Amino acid sequence: MYALKERYKQEIPRELAEELGITNPHLLPKLEKVVISVGAGEYAKEAKIMQNIADTISLIAGQKAIMTKAKKSVAGFKMREGMPMGVKVTLRNNNMFNFLEKLIVITLPRVKDFRGVPRNGFDGRGNYSFGLTEQLMFPEVVYDDILVTHGMNITIVTSAQDDKEAFKLLELLGMPFAKRR
Repeated sequence: MYALKERYKQEIPRELAEELGITNPHLLPKLEKVVISVGAGEYAKEAKIMQNIADTISLIAGQKAIMTKAKKSVAGFKMREGMPMGVKVTLRNNNMFNFLEKLIVITLPRVKDFRGVPRNGFDGRGNYSFGLTEQLMFPEVVYDDILVTHGMNITIVTSAQDDKEAFKLLELLGMPFAKRR
C-alpha cells in the first residue's frame, strides 16, 4: 500500500508548486506526522478496558500505542498523578502513509452517510485535526474483541505555514473534505 507515498513524492510537489506559486522545492509543505489519540474518560480506572483500547489503536495504526498518564492530581475529576488517562500513537514515514491511505481509501468511504471531513479543523499553523466517533469503521477491528466502543482524534501535522497551504496539500493527497454550502 505505497501508492499514496509514490504519488506524494512524484506528482504532488509539482501540483503544489503550480497552485501555490512556490518555486523553491524546499519551501513546499510536507507531511511530518500523524497522531492518533483516545481520551479514556470514565474508563481510565479500568486497566482491562485501557489495555483493550491500546490494543485496538495499535491494530489500527500498525504500531504500538502508548498510554498517556496524568501529570497532576485533580480531585474534581477523581484523577491522581500517574493514572492512565488515554492512549496515543505517533506515525511517521511508511506507517504514516499506510494509515492515511487506509483512512482515505477504505475507512472513510465505509462510514454511513459520510459527507466528508470538516473543513474547519485547521489550527492556523498548517495542522489539521478531526475526530472519528467509533473504531469499528476500520477493517482490522473485530467487533467481538472490543470491550467498549470509543472514538479517536486524528491530527495531521504538516510543515505548511498556513491553513491554505495545508488544505491544498491534504486535498491533493485525496482527503475527502466536506463540500461548501
